[in-house]
Amino acid sequence: MLVSISPKLERPKWLRAPAPVGENYRELKGLIERLRLHTVCESAACPNVGECWNQRTATFMILGNVCTRRCGFCAVQKGAPLPVDYDEPARVAEAVAAMGLKFAVITSVNRDDRKDGGAELFAMVIRAIRERIPGCGVEVLIPDFQGSHAAVETVMEARPDVLNHNTETVPRLYRQVRLGARFERSLDVLAHARQVSPGTPTKSGMMLGLGETPAEVLAAMRDLRASKVDILTLGQYLRPSPKHLPIVRYVPPAEFDEFRRAGYEMGFGHVESGPLVRSSYHASDHAPHHATDNPTHHATDHATHAAVGEPRLC
Repeated sequence: MLVSISPKLERPKWLRAPAPVGENYRELKGLIERLRLHTVCESAACPNVGECWNQRTATFMILGNVCTRRCGFCAVQKGAPLPVDYDEPARVAEAVAAMGLKFAVITSVNRDDRKDGGAELFAMVIRAIRERIPGCGVEVLIPDFQGSHAAVETVMEARPDVLNHNTETVPRLYRQVRLGARFERSLDVLAHARQVSPGTPTKSGMMLGLGETPAEVLAAMRDLRASKVDILTLGQYLRPSPKHLPIVRYVPPAEFDEFRRAGYEMGFGHVESGPLVRSSYHASDHAPHHATDNPTHHATDHATHAAVGEPRLC
């Protein structure tokens, strides 16, 4: 039986992350501010921003920092969306170049106010990075575009190296966790991306600790594999504030290990599973040129598996 945990309860040691300090952290913060960009590391209150920024990694969040949906788990600001900034793709590419990245991760808020859900800007950013830094890999973490196949096709035509869309949780919990989204719609988005570009790996992730059962997690994983998803990430849900959904339980590292093993048995090409895992962590390792079928290749200390950071959008 799952027992609700008080938000005052001290987190387990394997959920503690370094404080945001250090020269690289300050330098990257200054760069982001100068170029008037957003990162989910800050907007989504990622606990791992200190470690990741000191490693000079970040996930850029385009289309503003105000989301049109009100998911119960996400710290990103909700409300009326900001105007689209068509100069943003060039500034993202400038930041990628300044950071010396060989692999960039791009996500966005939900933009249900736009017919294409913001797909046009995703494509523009991909092309801007490729023009500014030839050879740089690009992963996009897209919203569900309200199920628009045309929007998915717009993104895939720009040839991202990895197409990521998070299912976030199991179907039973969608009404509480992902208001305005549907599990079946997310599966369709992932399946259509693979149909449009069979050679492009697809990726998805879930948060654990919201009240799902292990059997439900395994069933959702099987559904993702049936939609030909290649890469899976599983991490612990961390409550951003008392206003957000409560943590039902802390999932121990050993259980994450079991899900990783099950994922490889199901046929996923890569499974990143641990308490502090987020879908953008070690993103370049998930890309085709780093792919591996060895389940032990990425078995590391999950206490240090910090996320690059992303808002886990619908």
